[in-house]
Amino acid sequence: MKLADATKLNRLGLAIYYRADRFTPLETKTFELKKSLHDLIASPTHERLIGTRFFDAETGHEFVAASFHASPLTALNSLRRNQIKAAHEALTAMGDLPHLMVGDYNYPLFQKGLGKRIGKTGYDLSLSDRRTYTRYKIFTGHFDFVTSVGMVIDNVETLPIGKSDHLPILVTASSTAKEAAA
Repeated sequence: MKLADATKLNRLGLAIYYRADRFTPLETKTFELKKSLHDLIASPTHERLIGTRFFDAETGHEFVAASFHASPLTALNSLRRNQIKAAHEALTAMGDLPHLMVGDYNYPLFQKGLGKRIGKTGYDLSLSDRRTYTRYKIFTGHFDFVTSVGMVIDNVETLPIGKSDHLPILVTASSTAKEAAA
């Protein structure tokens, strides 16, 4: 895997990696999203979203992949929903293309409700096969997942823990544009 780009202005360390033998990065942008009170008082987190527009040499299509980090659990779910909506709008502004956004949504409860809200805007919500956060016994569950539009999510696999307090996830997806062209 090769690094397309990473955030530089904060501690969140968002990054996008890709397979260089298949994908070509065309453009990367980072975005600020509305801040929570925690963000303003503790450590400022200016970049909560990074998106890269890619060309897929196998299908001949473009798509946008993004890494996202919502406000912490001290914020309200309504703020995180607003951040998700703003992130989707920012990615659409990169091109009316299929896109997927992977990351820490900090939404361990009421995920079915979130899925319904996101579904009304044309997006799909996909959870990983196992819990992604197990650091503290009180806060365990699916914190990291995927929202997508114009993509078929084949698999979201939870990988072994690395240096982060979250278990990484690997998303296997394909663009519906591929199917429409066939």
